[in-house]
Amino acid sequence: MGVIDIELFATLDLVGQAPGGPDEDPEGFPFGGWQAPLIDEVSGAQVDTAYAGTDALLLGRRTYDIFAAHWPHQDNEFGTLFNSIPKYVASRGTPELSWAGSTQLGPDLAGAVREVRDRHEKVKVVGSLDLVQTLLREKLFDHIDLWVHPIALGIGKKVFDGGVVPTNLTLLQPPEASPSGIVYLRYGLADGIPETGDMSEHE
Repeated sequence: MGVIDIELFATLDLVGQAPGGPDEDPEGFPFGGWQAPLIDEVSGAQVDTAYAGTDALLLGRRTYDIFAAHWPHQDNEFGTLFNSIPKYVASRGTPELSWAGSTQLGPDLAGAVREVRDRHEKVKVVGSLDLVQTLLREKLFDHIDLWVHPIALGIGKKVFDGGVVPTNLTLLQPPEASPSGIVYLRYGLADGIPETGDMSEHE
């Protein structure tokens, strides 16, 4: 069985909508492309390392459409990777999957995702905030790579919005900060649910 890694780019107030560009997800959101001014060599290298060994993509419909319009025309490291590996698409509709290697997941999304994880070694979930909520709710992930950027927007879709259930996580490595102030956090899914206590015990 492989692993499912969720890749998340977020602001300090955990907005994850449209980091890549103004046209990515513009409905009611004026800050599309907020990530671009903050990217630096350190955070870029972290992303490169995170994708090493990826052998499948798991995408929501909107992210798939954006990627399918962009990556087939790119002759670079990520273009070569994304164009060569299978793409699995979660959609309730009937999308036109014109990007080579694309497959629509069946109506039993949780079961289909488990099959994808059984079939591949390292599956990446990119963007796809609606899909991410389902994976969080079902605890159908192994790692979360979270890049927190030093801005707050006060508007936009949140990365943990509507899908979270009580979950324990383990920080897998020390936090890493880039020169522009992006903090990279890597978590792994842990057993059980959060416990509670009384702070007076520590007085």
